This record gives sequence, C-alpha cells and structure tokens, in this order.
Amino acid sequence: MRTVKRAVALAALLPCIAMAAPAALAFSASAQAQRAPETAALAQQKAPVGIALTKIDPKPVRENSKIEISGLAKNRTDDQLTGLTMRLRYSAQPVTSRSQLDQFSSGQPNLLPAVAPQQLPLTGIVQPGKTQSWTFKTTTKALQLRAPGATPGVYPVGVEVLNSAQQVVGGLTTFLTFMPKDRQFQPVAISWVWPLIDRMHRTNDRTFFDDQLTKEMSRDGRLGKLVNAAAAGTTPITWAIDPALLDDVQQMASGEYTVRSFGGKAAEKEKSTVAASWTAALKNAAKGDPYFTVPYGDPDVVALVRHKTTRDIGAALDERNTGVVPKVLGRPADAQVAWPPYGVAGPGTLAQLAQHSLKDGGTFLMSSSQFQNPPPGTPPNATTTLQTNEGKRTAVLYDDKLNQIVSKGTATAAGAALAEQRFLAETAMIAAETPNLRRSVVVAPDRQWNPAPGFAEKLLTYTKDAPWLREMPLSKIESAEPQGRVFNGYNDDYEAFELSDAHLTQTREIAQEAAQFRAIMTGDIKISYERALLRLQSVAWRTMPGRAKAARRELARELDDDMDSVRIVTTKNKRVLMGGSSGKLPVLVENTLKNQAVRVRLVAVPTSESRAKLRLGALDPDEAVINLRPGERAQRWIPAKAAGNGNFHVRLELMIPESGGRTFGDGETITVRTTGYGRLALLITGGGLAVLFVGVGVRAIRARRRRKAEAGGDGSTETGSAGTAEQGNGYAGPGFPGPGSGFSGPASEFAAPGPGPGSARPASEFPGFAEPGFAEPGLPDAEPPTGPGHSASTGLPGAGQPPGSGLSDPWHSPATGTGPLPVTGLPSGQGLPPGSGPAPAEHTAPEPTAPEPSGTGTGTGAAESSAPAEPGGTSEQATDGTPPGGGGGGGKHAASRWEPRSRDGD
Repeated sequence: MRTVKRAVALAALLPCIAMAAPAALAFSASAQAQRAPETAALAQQKAPVGIALTKIDPKPVRENSKIEISGLAKNRTDDQLTGLTMRLRYSAQPVTSRSQLDQFSSGQPNLLPAVAPQQLPLTGIVQPGKTQSWTFKTTTKALQLRAPGATPGVYPVGVEVLNSAQQVVGGLTTFLTFMPKDRQFQPVAISWVWPLIDRMHRTNDRTFFDDQLTKEMSRDGRLGKLVNAAAAGTTPITWAIDPALLDDVQQMASGEYTVRSFGGKAAEKEKSTVAASWTAALKNAAKGDPYFTVPYGDPDVVALVRHKTTRDIGAALDERNTGVVPKVLGRPADAQVAWPPYGVAGPGTLAQLAQHSLKDGGTFLMSSSQFQNPPPGTPPNATTTLQTNEGKRTAVLYDDKLNQIVSKGTATAAGAALAEQRFLAETAMIAAETPNLRRSVVVAPDRQWNPAPGFAEKLLTYTKDAPWLREMPLSKIESAEPQGRVFNGYNDDYEAFELSDAHLTQTREIAQEAAQFRAIMTGDIKISYERALLRLQSVAWRTMPGRAKAARRELARELDDDMDSVRIVTTKNKRVLMGGSSGKLPVLVENTLKNQAVRVRLVAVPTSESRAKLRLGALDPDEAVINLRPGERAQRWIPAKAAGNGNFHVRLELMIPESGGRTFGDGETITVRTTGYGRLALLITGGGLAVLFVGVGVRAIRARRRRKAEAGGDGSTETGSAGTAEQGNGYAGPGFPGPGSGFSGPASEFAAPGPGPGSARPASEFPGFAEPGFAEPGLPDAEPPTGPGHSASTGLPGAGQPPGSGLSDPWHSPATGTGPLPVTGLPSGQGLPPGSGPAPAEHTAPEPTAPEPSGTGTGTGAAESSAPAEPGGTSEQATDGTPPGGGGGGGKHAASRWEPRSRDGD
C-alpha cells in the first residue's frame, strides 16, 4: 500500500509524465494482475530519469510512412546528471500474441534487440528537476518494418537514456501498428458502453456535503469531458447512467441548494447554470443512443447480497428511484442491461439482478476475467450465456485487458498517449490472431473513468477509422450467436474489496431508524431517506473508507435532527406536580417539521419501581392517536392515581400506530411528585383566607370608630388619661377599672387591653394561644394536655414541638385522647377552625380605640362580646367574681403568664 501511495504522489508531482503501462484493475483483476502495476511503478520510481510519451505519428504506420516519436525527459534526482544520451530501440519482428504485448509493455527497452543509430544528447536536464523535450524522426524502412502478411502487424519500439558510463537510467516501451497495403482479414466488431456514474455528493436529499459536481460538469471536468466526447463524433455508444447523478444535477439546476461540508457551516448556493448547461449537453449527446440505468446510487450489490439486505437492491432498481433518468432525457430506457460492480458477481448477486433488473429479459454485462476462454482453436467473442436461478440469461463480456488500458493511468496526457498506442496494438492483435473469423469485443471503461482531455474523443475516432475495427451497437452484439464459456464464479479474494461489515452494519442501523420515521408520516411524503441510504451503499465508497465514515455520521445526525422534530415536550427538570392522590398529567406533543404531517400514538406507563403505588389511566383511542400537521402541537391529559405521597417515575413513549408496539424516537421519563393535598387542602386554605379577610375587616371597622371618637373632641383617648398632654401607653390608667370587671384597681394587672377600656385583648394576638389542639372555652370536662411536648401546668406547646404543628384532631390531646381543653383568658367565641392554628407569631401592640361611655356596669366590651367573631366580650373572671389565680402584672406580655384554671366548683 505504501508503494501505491508513493506512485500516486509521484503522479501528482509529474502529471505530464507516465513511466509505465496503465495499472491493472484494482477490484476485478486477479492478485497477480494487481501486483503488476505496483512492480512497474516501483521500477520506474527507481529510474533517475523519467520519460514521457507525448506523440506518435502517424496512426497507423504504413510502408512509406515518416514516423515521429516525441516526448519529455526529466531529472528526478537531487543531483546533477551529466553525459546523458537517449537512443531508440525496436524489434523488426512483429508481436505474435496479446500475451507478448503484455511482456513487452511491462519490460525494459533493452529487451528489444535493434538499436537505431541516432542518439540525442540530454543537456537540458543536468540540474535536478529540469525537463527537456525530445523527438526521434525515422521511417518505416529505417526500422525495417515489414508486413507479416495481409494482416495488421504490431511492433514494439522504445527509448532509453544512458549515462556517461553507458548505464541505462530511464526508458519506456510502446508499440507501432503497421497496416499492410493488401488486407485479408475480418475487422473486429467493437461496441462501447459509456459510463455516466459518479460518487455520492449528498447525505440527505436536501443537503450536499461538497460542491464538487460543479467542477466535474465543467467543460474540462470529468463528466463534461465524457459528454463532450460522445457529442463530438458519430460512433454509436450505449450509455450507462446512474439515476443518483441526474438526481443531484436536477437538485442543483432547479433552484438554490445547500452545501455543508462534514463538520462545517452551511452555505446557500444559487441555482446552478453549470448543471443546467450540462444537462442540455447530455440530452443532445445522448440523442439517438440507447441507454440503461444502473441501480440508484450504484450500490455494492455484491456486498448487499452477502449481508442479506437484498431488499435494498429491489428499491434501487424500482422505477420510483430510477425514473429520474427518463424525466431528464425525455424518453424511457431502451436497453436492458445489468452491470454488477467491476463486472464481477456471484450466483446470488446474479439471481437478484435477474429478478429485478432483467425480469422481462435483457443482458448481463460482465468482465471477461469471470469466464474461461473457449477451447483451443476457438477465439473468444463477447457474447455468451449465463445460468441463474431465474433461468438462462445472455451475457455480454467486455474485454478486461482493453478496459484496463483505457481506464487506468489515462488522466494525464502522457498516460493517454501510451494508452492510445496500446489500444490500437491490442485491437489490431485481435484482428491478426484469427484473420478469417469475425471477432467481437466490448469496451466498458471504469465507472469513475476520468480520461485526459481529448483522449475519449480519440478512442471513438479510432473505433470508426481504424481499418481493423468496425463500430457496432451493443444490441447487435447481444443478438449474436452465444459462445459457450465456463463461468468461473466469484473469487473469494474479491471480498476484501467490498464495502466493509462495519459500514454496512451501521448503515443498516440508520435504515432501521429511517423506517421508523417513515412509518409515522401521513399525506404526501416530503422527507425520504431511502435514496440517501442507497447512496450511502454506493460501490464508490470502496476506495474512500474515511470519507464513507464521515458520510455515515453526517446522515445519522441529520436523521436524528429530523426525528427529534416530532417529540414529547417536557419541562427542563422533567417534573410534574400532582396535588392530591389523583389527578391528570399534562403531556404536550409537537411536530416542528416544516412540510411533513405525522401520526403518532401516545403511551404512558409507570416505571417498574413506581407501578406498585402509581396507576395511570388509558386515554381514549381517539385521543391516544395524535395527528399533527407541520408546526402543530397537541396536549393530552392522562388520568393518574397515587397511593401515598412521593416521587414516581413515568415513561412517556410515542408509538407507531398499528405497528404492533413499535416505538418512535427515544421517549421521555418524567417524575410525578404527589403531595397528598387535594380538595381538603383547598378547603382549609380557603377557610383560612376567609378568616384572614374577616379579621382585616374588623380591624378596619374599629379604626373607623376610633377616628369618629377622636373627632367628637370629648378629651378622652386610649393613649393617655384625660386632661394630660403626655403620650399614653395604650392601656387604661390607674383608677379606671374596666367595665364589668367587678372590682377596682389597675385593670392592666388582670386583663389585656382590648377594643374598649378594660376589655381583654384577643387571644390570637398572644403567642401560644389559639393553637391547634386547644378547645374553645366553655366546653365541659376538659383536662390539660399531658403528652410529650406540652407543659403540665399550662397545656401550651413545649420545647421540641414545631411551631404551628397542631393535632390532627383539634378536640383531643395527642397524648391522652381526652376531651376538649378549656383555656382561660380567651374571649368567648375566639376558637379557630380545627387544624388551622397558625404558628406562634411575633406580638404586635394593640391598636388604640376611642373610649366608650361608662355607667351601667356593662361597658362596650360586654356589648361587643355578643358577636362571636369580635374579641373583648365578658371575661370568665366576671362570671364568678373571682380574679384569675395567677396574679397579674400588667403590660403587653401579661397574657403570656396566664394559666388555665380549673372548672367552676372543682
């Protein structure tokens, strides 16, 4: 392989110089034929002086011809070369067989016995890298060339370079074809198959990964040269066209297209005028010529059969994919030919091609290397038969040696000049071997044939003008009497050249995902990956494994992007909150494809660890199947019921409808968090809000009354004693007993100030009171709570009890389960809703209120106590005339020192 790479590098550095005969066919020749070009390239690499042939005239030579042989010489060393001379060598004896042609072409000129007297000094290539042209002029008579009879004669000639020590330091061998004046031979019938096949340029149908086709379709590009050569002459040819190539060209010519190299940025290209011009030139060149199509993308059908993916062969040959060619050319294919890659195939591949491509009859186009020659004495012809599982089929064999000559090493002018002489010599030798029998040959250059400018035109011209050749349509050779020849089968050595197992395995994985994507599409199919996959299986990838890997990755990425456009939309943290033990889970499905409608089925199931505590209901069949137009979203609500609180995982999947459970895409896993608070939580919250609003309203009413009292101007306020200008403390002063107290003395020592003078403050304003777990006053048979976290003397929450953590049953102690607990010092009707006690809040100072008139022993506080929601009613002390057992000490924290007393009469 390193030798081949060095030879390729040499050709790049010296494009105008060809040192050897064309290389052997890499994928259809035998192992020995593959080593031959490497040996020749290695031998020429060692030669210090490179020799290139540029011209031999005339073609062919005759008895009185003046012969001119021209070329170039180059110093390929890093040293000076002095004393160099060049001379001409030849053989006056004609070659007697095609095998001798091979021997002379691969050998050195010193094998030729005769030496011309003329010598040319090479003084222009003394310095390294210098090039000098050279020309030998001679005649037929000087070379002693004589007709071997009435048939064409082929004579080897060569040039060699000698150094000052008369050592050979370079040279090459070619051939002269001599045409006698008298002709007694049958010309050879020759037919051309003209390949119009290219490699892959697109991954998906919308994006090109290079813009190489623009260069290839130009006048000097590969495809441009092939079309122009066919249009320049009248030699009949049969076109072999890849539909994928014309598909690419039509994409470029129809409007703007996108080019994005592997890992690069996308670039928008304008409508290609080059593609439009090339298409018009093709229509003109192919007018009147028959054509057939290879499978779309020219897939490696041999490798596909080996890997049992024969369905792709049928898709590649289906009219939905090959039909692009008739649309471009304006007429259907008028030839039925199956051409396996490199003309080689085994029985399985032949059966597939016969089933799909030749089901209505037709011909195999095969390499002659796949068949044995006929018995001795019978010259080989192009037409034979081939037995397949679908029956016997005609096979046309192209000449493997001629294919190598015209296909390999002919991209440069020097290589093309050598190939011209060899092509003429080979075809003349075919005519001379059996002059009395008509022979037939077919030439089918490689699929990626890239001839030097003018080379293809010359070959078609020689086909028409050479005296020993007769151009003939392929259809006439097909209809000739077949010759019995033994089919060799498929050599196992060729398997090493097929597409690799890894490439086809990964391509198959992409195809499986693409099939899922295709299964959910509805309406007109605007996005297809079928052709993209066929292009990815192209036989052209055999020689580009690194590029094939990049193409696979790019196609997989593009497919994933398209499939992700149909997805389940979740929150960023993938969590859903469900209040209560039951509810409905919202699921949003979207289709962001620009021009493709889809149809999916939504399925939700708890994961294995969540199934015991979470149950999901099924959607109605009409709701489960979701139809989405381009850019559309749809939401579904899935019933759910949880047994307890916690986090539960739910798997959301999009399924392909009516597929037997096949999933689409990767799906999503979400976490459902259940809180256990359902309607009861809402009721409790609503009740708490109602109490809050009522309290705010009461305070507003009290504030309005206070403002009215202040406006009355009676000189009495809550903030101080009458007749003083000092600020009061907000409590009744000395000598002003509270109404209904039953005794005199500082009222602030016994009751918290309320809305009226001497009234008690609401218990809700004191931390520790109105907590859950304490009953409203006045309920019988209450005992102080004695459970953990409570003080035995006060019944208040003790250390370790979380603030606001009330009991589940507000009427019973958490420790003993006894009856309601009375609370002293709490105004009547001041109890809170069960279970709604707030956490102890920071105490706030009472708001000042306007004084009420005194007189009858029941003040304003007693009158207001009749309203259950209004604090400050008649206190418990007033009912029995006994002061509280705990002593007073006024001030804003007095209530915090009160203790519940025993029931009356105990």
